[in-house]
Amino acid sequence: MKNQKETIRKMVAYLNNPEKDGGFWLPNIQRPFVWNEGQIERLFDSIMRQYPISTLLVWKTKSKIRRRKFLDNYKQGLKLTDFYVPEDDKTKMLVLDGQQRLQSLFIGLKGSYEKKELYFDVLSGQKMAPEDIRYRFKFIESGSTKLPWIKFKDLVFSTKQYFQIAEDVITKFDNQLKDEQKSIIRENVGLVVKVFQTDENVVYQELDSVDNPELYSEDDVVEIFIRANSGGTVLGKSDLLFALLTSSWEEADENMEDLLEELNKTGYGFSRDFILKTCLTLLKKGAAYNVTKFRDESTRQNIIDKWPNITEAIKDVKDFLWGKTYIRSDKALPSYLVLIPLIYFRYHYKQKWSAAKEIDNYLLRTLISGSFSGSPDTLIDKCTGVIDDKQDFIVSDIFDMIRAEGRNLEITRETIFDQYYGSKNIHLFFNLWYKEFNYHPSFQNNSPQVDHVFPQSVLKTVKIENPITGRFNILKYKNDSRDQIANCMLLTQQENGAGGKSDIVPEEWFEGQDDNYLDMHLIPKDRQLWKLDNFEKFIDERKKLIEQKFNYLILKN
Repeated sequence: MKNQKETIRKMVAYLNNPEKDGGFWLPNIQRPFVWNEGQIERLFDSIMRQYPISTLLVWKTKSKIRRRKFLDNYKQGLKLTDFYVPEDDKTKMLVLDGQQRLQSLFIGLKGSYEKKELYFDVLSGQKMAPEDIRYRFKFIESGSTKLPWIKFKDLVFSTKQYFQIAEDVITKFDNQLKDEQKSIIRENVGLVVKVFQTDENVVYQELDSVDNPELYSEDDVVEIFIRANSGGTVLGKSDLLFALLTSSWEEADENMEDLLEELNKTGYGFSRDFILKTCLTLLKKGAAYNVTKFRDESTRQNIIDKWPNITEAIKDVKDFLWGKTYIRSDKALPSYLVLIPLIYFRYHYKQKWSAAKEIDNYLLRTLISGSFSGSPDTLIDKCTGVIDDKQDFIVSDIFDMIRAEGRNLEITRETIFDQYYGSKNIHLFFNLWYKEFNYHPSFQNNSPQVDHVFPQSVLKTVKIENPITGRFNILKYKNDSRDQIANCMLLTQQENGAGGKSDIVPEEWFEGQDDNYLDMHLIPKDRQLWKLDNFEKFIDERKKLIEQKFNYLILKN
């Protein structure tokens, strides 16, 4: 990996310009430009303060990667497709990390933002706190400016000596400046020339796949790209692979978004990553990602040709999930990957799908036990192997294989009582517990909410004696006691919102509630247990009720 340096003026001249190493471009995988005017203006202030610009990451390649131009004149509603560049196998520089900064520089120095150009207050620059703006920049419509605002690109791209540039600016003020102000202008212009024209302030790391193709394979670059972007908009390997797919399928992006919208409209969180991994599995290419699979034209064409059947299989499994298991929200689905073997079965053995048995048992046990956690690609492939071997979805055989892989399938009493307020799987248990609740009401903010039976604020008032000081200043009930599942319940937004339960203690909240309400929440009916003094006895009795509720999961192997 080579470190390269350029001045800002040269760097923006290289964008969209094939004369320099084929030009600097954006791979289509890059997300749209998202910075607003204020962020761009602050970037220019930072540069004038001589704050470092973070190192950029650039890929030098001849690969036929779909790419687009940097935007010069930005405005809302721009279609990125209008900036696409035809594919070719010529040398080119693709910016993997640093789009927002380079795009901001390009707009400020070469273009406009919503028809406004970047201007600089040449009399600014007074010392300020680091968090305040010192050098004032502003996007202004041409023709509506007045001094001391000067179009910034005129300063940066002037070919004159800096002192001549400064004198030209001073002349514009028509002898209305004090000597001190003239000095500020000369100092500011000198600084502009230094940081934008002279100093090599742009540093980029170059991944050279032209001269070193073995060192930086496409798989290596995919991994580097993911890691480089992990701090901002999270991108998966599937994003770049999808860009490869769209090179031969113009409607891919639209079809993918239509499918995801339909799958997620009832409260799930299916992703592009899941869909592409499912496609590879259904086509018997293996669940693991690599660029080679998507470089294979037959794989891409298979996805295109079989897309209607693929989407039908995915939607059928999603409908089963919604209608038969009560796992009706993203919160209650800790791993979507457990669905891939089911989709595979539905896709390849459609005639047997409706007669399959114990699918709900497979889903609940694998989700609760976390069988598909970590890196389950090999496990997914072995599941599909068992399905093909039996030409059916035999849950006991699937379970035997999962156990043989050393993965857990056991659901014990401890599995349930290890759940706590805020834990990963508590919504999964509550989905099974509270089947009467609608986990996806029309308004998302009305979703059911996990709340404490005995309010935390009340439990925190219970203190025990400090053996050292003799004072009663030690909490009796720590987090693990207060947050345990046996002290949690599911409430509607209305019950838990303003004027709802809040910090009301059980003996008041449950007073007047009928047996159906108490049974739904698994509340012991001995009213004495609702008192704060009997918290521990309440927990013991409620655990018995919870264990009875989930007994079918604990005992079933």
